[in-house]
Amino acid sequence: MTEIEWWDYEDADELANAVAGDIQFVIESALDARGSAVIALAGGKTPMAAYEKLAQAKLDWKKVTIIPGDERIVKLGDPLSNVTALAKIFLPKGARVKPIVPEAMSDYKAAGRSADALMQDLHWPLDFCLLGMGGDGHTASIFPGPDYDEALSGPKERRALGVMPDPLPPEAPLARVTLSAAAIASSKALMIMITGDEKKKVLEQAIEQGPSSSYPIGRVLAEVELPVDVHWAA
Repeated sequence: MTEIEWWDYEDADELANAVAGDIQFVIESALDARGSAVIALAGGKTPMAAYEKLAQAKLDWKKVTIIPGDERIVKLGDPLSNVTALAKIFLPKGARVKPIVPEAMSDYKAAGRSADALMQDLHWPLDFCLLGMGGDGHTASIFPGPDYDEALSGPKERRALGVMPDPLPPEAPLARVTLSAAAIASSKALMIMITGDEKKKVLEQAIEQGPSSSYPIGRVLAEVELPVDVHWAA
């Protein structure tokens, strides 16, 4: 069973400060050990305040590579593009922000293969991966649908793949590319950042269910061998 440590905060600002500080520590450790760092960051609105705070850290950003943990298959610059949001924050600092979907392809499986090839060029395993979670228990873009089993149990060397959620999320009804469960689980440090009582209940249930969880995040965490920090605020 994965060791989970919960960190509860009074408000969103305290949560953002703590998450930014922990990510900074991981990056500093990787820079000290290897001279570079490769991290995957979650999309969505919840972590953006933490990223803004992290960007203020005095780090050698030119030696830091950032990828999104998942991406909607849209053009760069699209409001729904995770890497576009990350680039706005971290590119001005000098970080390398690499898209995992360099172009919007109509064939989502081909987009996944392209993303996997790009991931093979990075230092692996990741130094750090930040996960969010939807109210339905999905994490990254590991959703129920025709590609669910492949995302969870595909070849260990596959780092990214194209997925078609079923049903499509109404706020972004698009095919996606996601890091695989194996790629996420292999990270040297893994953190989950969520807000709200409902998501806390879902995550607690997913963790309790373990490898047979009905929630994607429960299935992913069942693959993780290192301790995982969960940062939560109401």
